[in-house]
Formats: sequence, C-alpha cells, structure tokens
Amino acid sequence: MKTGTIQRADFAAIATWIKPAARVLDLGCGDGTLLRYLAHERDTIGYGVEIDDARVLACVANGVNVVQGDMERGLSGFADDSFDYVILSQTLQAVRSSERVVSEMLRVGRQGIVTFPNFGYWRNRLQVMSGHMPISDSLPYAWFDTPNIHLCTLTDFENFCRDHGVRVLERIVITGGSTVTILPNLLGALAVFRFERV
Repeated sequence: MKTGTIQRADFAAIATWIKPAARVLDLGCGDGTLLRYLAHERDTIGYGVEIDDARVLACVANGVNVVQGDMERGLSGFADDSFDYVILSQTLQAVRSSERVVSEMLRVGRQGIVTFPNFGYWRNRLQVMSGHMPISDSLPYAWFDTPNIHLCTLTDFENFCRDHGVRVLERIVITGGSTVTILPNLLGALAVFRFERV
C-alpha cells in the first residue's frame, strides 16, 4: 500500500512511461503522493480513487483531485477511455477481484500500469523455505495483519495477462532502487508492468 512519505522506486519507473500532459487515474491513491509526483515530473492531469477517509482528506490537503470510492465495485463514474493511463501502484496484491479491477482499468484507460511486490524474489523464497511468510521492504506486514491477499510472481502476472486478453507492453523489475535484468523473477523485489487490451 502507498506510504506517501518518501518517493518510492516505482514512481520514477512509472513516470518514464507517462507522456507529458497525459490524463492519469490512480486507483487506491493513498494520500496522492504519486499523482503529485507525476504532475511535477510529467505535467499530468490526475485524479485519484481512494476509499479511506483519512487518505481522501490527505489528498485534498495535498491539492490532489480525489473521488472517494471502492474501486472493487467498478469505476462506473468514469466513461470508457476517459484516461490515457490508469495506475494501480502496490495495490494489486490487496484487491479481492484482480480480474475485475484490471478489466475496469482497461475500460476507462487506454493503458494500465501496475506495480506489485514479486513473491518470487529470492529473499521471499528463502523465508518461505525456512517456514515463514516473508517480511521485507516490499512486503512489510506479518501474515496476521497483512492487507495482501493475492501475492504473485512476475510469471504469474504475465500468465494472467495472457489468459485475460491483456498485452504486456513493458516491464521493469527493481531491487533496492536498481533495475534488474538478469533472472528478474528470482532477483527482482518489485515489478512494474505497462499493458493494454489486445
């Protein structure tokens, strides 16, 4: 989930894909930190969707356009192709209906961008092999208090896209702020995908 107090490594990766002055929708936008970052770096026109009262108020305080709502109930308030990009940043693993959310992302936006912790990262695998659910920078919660309900690997997400008529356009894999190109499903802690409808 979004922390908002520091710039996360995935923000810069996302920004590289956003065209200047693009219309952006950020689902589960937290306090609006990513939208503020994109407005500053790419001159975007951004809107957020957030369910939590305190985070909605934080968006307003930060000057971010926000709609309070539950993205899992759909995005009926937005017309088809309303946005150039719809972003789900470190929230995919916390939604109950991944299929519905991704489908709605690609209905209201021309392209989708998701970031998520890679459950296949070697440190996570090692913790599971030692008999424990992983706790790391990208998965900071214990098993009993985690909001994460659908953890996946890079390969899992790519298979999901293939099976659901989604074309992956680009992928960036990050560990410790650096891009990983060799054995990304093993050595990458955080995945960033850009995709569109087939």
